[in-house]
Amino acid sequence: MFYRVPVKGYFEVNSYFYVDESTNRCFLIDPGAEGKRLLKIARDNFWVIEKILLTHGHFDHTGGISEIRITNDIPVYAYENADSYLLDPMKNLSHFCGPDIYVRDVHYFHDGDIITLNNNRNPDFSLRVIHTPGHTEDSVVLYSKEEGIAFVGDTIFLGSIGSTMYPGGNGKDLKESITQKIFTLPEETILLSGHSEKTTVKAESKRYNLYHR
Repeated sequence: MFYRVPVKGYFEVNSYFYVDESTNRCFLIDPGAEGKRLLKIARDNFWVIEKILLTHGHFDHTGGISEIRITNDIPVYAYENADSYLLDPMKNLSHFCGPDIYVRDVHYFHDGDIITLNNNRNPDFSLRVIHTPGHTEDSVVLYSKEEGIAFVGDTIFLGSIGSTMYPGGNGKDLKESITQKIFTLPEETILLSGHSEKTTVKAESKRYNLYHR
């Protein structure tokens, strides 16, 4: 089960808990701000956060990690080339919006990797990494076939697509990521983005075909 938690730093962003309800263990996806609040939500619900997963390295998706790390040694995972954003406040955009933000000591996943919980008691509870460059070079979708959901970061939103105006943005890559990777998922797949309400592959593919011919 997923739980959306809008958090507010410089921008508002959707953070997500993806929880295995059979064990109450979970992933925390894109803790963009309010790290202490996210930890409290986990404690209040008796969830154990095993891993922090990042859809990309922009500061509004990573800004809560420093607060979390003050009291918790939860490993952070990002795409294999994410350091170019996580270690560069100019590229992750934090330099332009407030204090410089760095995220160090990260573990890396790769295109096609399957991310599981440590205990692995529920083999159906996992996320597949799909590399979707375009908004950034390190953008990924985290997809659960079993639950029919995809955490899409800033690659696509309800009624719109990701910006390519920031460092590493590329319109051709974004189009390929959306049409060849996201839109090839089952049409009923729920898309969970960083800055909008949920939508589906079916709904967004219709909109895209109408406005991006």
